[in-house]
Amino acid sequence: MTFSALVLEDDRISREAVARLVKREGFAPLPAATVAEARRVLQDSRPDVLVLDVELPDGSGLDLLEELEEHPDAEVVIVSGEATVDDAVYAMREGAIDVLGKPVDTKRLRRILARARRAAKLRGEIGHLRGELKSLGRFGSLVGRSTAIERVYGLISRVAPTTATVLVTGETGTGKEIVARTIHELSRRADQAFVPLNCGAVSPNLIESELFGHERGSFTGATRTRKGVFEKAHGGTLFLDEITEMSPELQVRLLRVLETHEVVKVGGDRPRAVDVRIIAATNRDPEEAVAEGKLREDLLFRLDVFRIAVPPLRRRGADAELLARHFLEQLNSAADESKQLADRTVRKLCAHSWPGNVRELKNALERAFIVAGPTILPRDVAVGNDDEHVASDVEITVGMTTEEGERRLILATLAEMDQDKRRAAAMLGISLKTLYNRLNAYAEDATGEV
Repeated sequence: MTFSALVLEDDRISREAVARLVKREGFAPLPAATVAEARRVLQDSRPDVLVLDVELPDGSGLDLLEELEEHPDAEVVIVSGEATVDDAVYAMREGAIDVLGKPVDTKRLRRILARARRAAKLRGEIGHLRGELKSLGRFGSLVGRSTAIERVYGLISRVAPTTATVLVTGETGTGKEIVARTIHELSRRADQAFVPLNCGAVSPNLIESELFGHERGSFTGATRTRKGVFEKAHGGTLFLDEITEMSPELQVRLLRVLETHEVVKVGGDRPRAVDVRIIAATNRDPEEAVAEGKLREDLLFRLDVFRIAVPPLRRRGADAELLARHFLEQLNSAADESKQLADRTVRKLCAHSWPGNVRELKNALERAFIVAGPTILPRDVAVGNDDEHVASDVEITVGMTTEEGERRLILATLAEMDQDKRRAAAMLGISLKTLYNRLNAYAEDATGEV
């Protein structure tokens, strides 16, 4: 892959020195001496890195930060000999990854360029992955090809190579943890640990220890020193699910850890540095959670650097069929079976609203797999309060012969079982041989044969 870097600097000697450095680090330098020249470069190129000076004859490199919508993946570095704290804060809020003073710290800039090169390479690999898997309806561990889930794929592609904190929102069962795992698997931390913690599933008395660990003897039952999830995820990714279920007091401690990158065990006093990427999730509307006092506003600001909203299954169209076939494939593989979905079953699955989302669909397929024969029929899939699993009515009229009533019942049962004769016989309480005899007789009657 070819990488490039815009070098915006009005001083010729400094510009050429930085250009030589970026070239040694594998980037094609794109030099510019003014903001106007830099804009022309950006119109013609898509640089992976922008090294922007602040003080320029026709403005400031900071002016370009608001104009980078066409270059959302570019890494921005601000260089200034007189940058104020306000300038630095503004630059970081607008997406800059670092602010360097003059003269430029070359070691620091080389580290930044190395990270940017790895990120650009990873974005290229992810783009290739998207193109390769789009026709299959799969992206990493995610399954689906609807427009709604494609948008999620696009957001994952953009954020995975970065170090940004991610907030995943969506209804219960939509697959927020799978989204988080996919981000991790496509990130530069993929070879390190992915550690999930459901904040709503841990006792309030234990969650502080789960998060930060504890020292031996710090409370009753603490018979040994224990690492928390922050230490377990060191170098990798920590997924904090249902973040709004954490107490406000603990949210304050969490915010402190996120700001200092240090944890202190329960009962301890020595801080330990941790390098962890945070992905948080909630099934609540984050702004409503803040209004209700369930989530601290300052913690939301810290977590909500990049948001991904996972759509409910009812808004994903035919993805229900793709997911059902995916889950059935997994079940068949685990049980060494080769069960199939009847067409009527697929129609039923696609017609259901799935209030429990992907999780409900998966559970329904697992139950159906247990009770079904070689073909999974609509009656095998019990969902919601519907009664499709009840056999169709058979019309019996007064004066109809017993033989005709029996014939209608047998044929209706066979249709309900999708022509599975063994299951139809079992349903009717007759032997398979008897069923075959009856069907042969009906066929003879229909053709007029004796």
